Amino acid sequence: MKGLILSGGTGSRLRPLTYSNAKQLIPVANKPILFRVIESIRDAGIREIGIVVGSTANQIREAVGRGGRWGVSVTYIQQDAPLGLAHAVKVSRDFLGDDRFVMFLGDNVIEGGISPLIAQFADSEWNSQIVLTRIPDPRQYGVAELGEDGRIVNLVEKPQNPPSDLALVGVYMFDANIFKAVNAIKPSWRGELEITDAIQWLVRNNYHVHPYVHRGWWIDTGKREDMLEANDLVLEEIKYGIEGYVDRESQVGRRVMVERGAEIINSVVRGPAIIGENARIVNSYIGPFTSIGNHVTVENSEIEHSMVLGNSEIRDIGTRIQDSLIGSHVVISRSPIKPKALKLSLADYSQVGIL
Repeated sequence: MKGLILSGGTGSRLRPLTYSNAKQLIPVANKPILFRVIESIRDAGIREIGIVVGSTANQIREAVGRGGRWGVSVTYIQQDAPLGLAHAVKVSRDFLGDDRFVMFLGDNVIEGGISPLIAQFADSEWNSQIVLTRIPDPRQYGVAELGEDGRIVNLVEKPQNPPSDLALVGVYMFDANIFKAVNAIKPSWRGELEITDAIQWLVRNNYHVHPYVHRGWWIDTGKREDMLEANDLVLEEIKYGIEGYVDRESQVGRRVMVERGAEIINSVVRGPAIIGENARIVNSYIGPFTSIGNHVTVENSEIEHSMVLGNSEIRDIGTRIQDSLIGSHVVISRSPIKPKALKLSLADYSQVGIL
């Protein structure tokens, strides 16, 4: 089997952060989401991975390279315009050939990986397997309706009146028959070739599409709130330990990862949390569910339930920062008059003086 990762989206719902970042490269618990997807596919035994890229292609190529650090071979596939997931499959034909493959959205985080699903599909005669999960409001996703026998009856993209609560989570497995489907369908009202229409074509033409209902958590990291929730969930699962320096005056909780080169000076860090490489925490409080990126400095400040990307500085802030997503190379400093609360979503290279 081969892997296909879709990383061509612009991340418009995460602006302003994605004006200068590829959405798939925003780190969750200090590791880019795209890296987590590559690892998940690699851990399932797949070594050939294609990454569909768009306007952020150069950023993704620079970050991922040829895939050697993961022991995989990466091929880049240019999608000139975001014309739909089925269109991404279509332009990947030369890379995929007639092999079975797993397609994974590059901005999704899923609990437990996909190794069992890949093994299940590889040993089957199914033409496709799609991963579903139950969510309260699936109107922003592809939605599947199952019959009494558990088979897929109908799929619809972003319906106003969903036929069920089963959303497609962005993990799909196909054999080469999917190319018949993507070549047969027409663009939707959005002007895109929808993968739900392609799968519906397979169902309608009596190909075997197997639904798998995922019971664990899954996050589509499209918005700030989603990104913070994904960070929360992943922080619960990471390896904890002290690889950096913690002085005697500091208190560091058991569920904290302090990466190499990091320094904790006269500070309190309560987990789950991660302090990135060469970060410096001085006279500060780092609360639960916080990711401090590499080379970040926090001095005389308090922050919790937040993500701070690399090379940023937070200094002398008298009010606790919380529920915030702060980009890289951001500088947050204190101004004379203090506010009652802070809630920040800052793009890279921002400078904010707190009044």
